[in-house]
Amino acid sequence: MKIDAHQHFWVFDSIRDNWITEDMAIIRRNFLPDDLKPILDHNKFVGCIAVQADQSEEETQFLLDLAADNDFIKGIVGWVDLRSNDLETRLDSYSTFSKFKGVRHILQTEAEGFMLESAFVKGIGVLKDYGLTYDILIRSSQIQEAATLSALNPDQRFVLDHIGKPQIKGGNMLKWQSDIKEIARHENVYCKLSGLVTEADHTKWKPADLFPYIDSAIEAFGINRVMFGSDWPVCKLAAEYNEVCDLVSNFLEPFSRFEKELIWSGNAIDFYNLDRH
Repeated sequence: MKIDAHQHFWVFDSIRDNWITEDMAIIRRNFLPDDLKPILDHNKFVGCIAVQADQSEEETQFLLDLAADNDFIKGIVGWVDLRSNDLETRLDSYSTFSKFKGVRHILQTEAEGFMLESAFVKGIGVLKDYGLTYDILIRSSQIQEAATLSALNPDQRFVLDHIGKPQIKGGNMLKWQSDIKEIARHENVYCKLSGLVTEADHTKWKPADLFPYIDSAIEAFGINRVMFGSDWPVCKLAAEYNEVCDLVSNFLEPFSRFEKELIWSGNAIDFYNLDRH
């Protein structure tokens, strides 16, 4: 069994999606379940986790609607304003949807200190009461701050998206490696093997460039706290879906069948509390 623990859907809007610049022409279009389903089938995935790409409750409802109409979408990670005084009311509403599994805020665009502001930390603290997860999307320079956030919320389940976005193209590995070990000390934090190809040289990357980062992430978090994510369609900036799968599959070749199953599906199922059937 395989679960893609990290992908996105959108109906492209040049104003809302202004992060998709003109030099990203390959992803400046709609990406919907009908586009992904044949790709998942071809690569022998049974389902996926759809993660928010826009910070609005309209985005959350968009993903919930797609999940309701497509059984292969096993869960969604939406957005809700964690600093709002109305947070519990909003979570009461969203928690009526069984596929609403977690929340994400695009922290990589926020100023230093944002994730440790009292209102944000308080909001994170509410998620565990609803059995919800939190996806950490940050730049590598924010990993230490995220480690503090996870320490302040030891009962909250976190997952670090894109292995903390190391600067693979620049080859600056040592600081990231040290920081990743620090955040991995917190056993409530998991890690997604996702987004690697887009942090490398988009046109010249090769597996040997990325294997040391995968190795360091697994060494830091252990086999029970890492999961595969394609980051489709963003991955298309540097690689097609099957190339991302092959990258991880080739790295995992020496691993046992049990260990492979944990990374391809088991850890995602446990983390997001997915139905195993």
